[in-house]
Amino acid sequence: MNIAERLHRIWATLPEGVQLVAVSKFHPVERIQEAYDAGQRIFGESRPQEMAAKAAVLPKDIEWSMIGHLQTNKVKMIAPFVSMIASADSDRLIAEVEKQAAKYDRVIDILLEVHVAEEETKSGWDITELRSYIDSGAFEAMPHIRVRGVMTIATNTNDEAIIRRDFDKIRSIFNELKPRFGEAFDTLSIGMSDDYPIALEYGSTMVRIGTAIFGAREY
Repeated sequence: MNIAERLHRIWATLPEGVQLVAVSKFHPVERIQEAYDAGQRIFGESRPQEMAAKAAVLPKDIEWSMIGHLQTNKVKMIAPFVSMIASADSDRLIAEVEKQAAKYDRVIDILLEVHVAEEETKSGWDITELRSYIDSGAFEAMPHIRVRGVMTIATNTNDEAIIRRDFDKIRSIFNELKPRFGEAFDTLSIGMSDDYPIALEYGSTMVRIGTAIFGAREY
């Protein structure tokens, strides 16, 4: 099965309004072009250098989403063109995104990455700290950032009950925070190749799928 066939199979499983981020990190531009030619427009990368290099040679209407942990000193590499930073996991990073977006007179969409998984190694806000940060009014002084929603990565496990617990927790956080940000706060980004059908049951509006589209990483 080629990339186009895999994409069409996945699209057929997604309810109306659910966006697909094709996780293209570590895959060559030729395979991304295949997905683009099939109709995919949103691609997810985890390394700024790799994203910038690919953006330079691929179609300009691609919407690039930064899905990996982003160091503050690397924001400037993607600020001119990135569509969404889906891994906004600290106050320092968010402040830097505002600073770099202002330089280019852009508004950059972000998702607040929240830690709900059992693994301590996973990044993301502690929900108590995130509430305090929002309460501080920090976002009111950031006109170049638009908070679109929340993102999390579920616990890496085969135990479906744990995955469901994580998705239920992040859904509750999404519902809690939505009144604070208004209509623009419309994105619940949960679900990857192995667990996205479960994520859809919990109201996911954005799934991040790589292996099921591109196969194993090539480098």
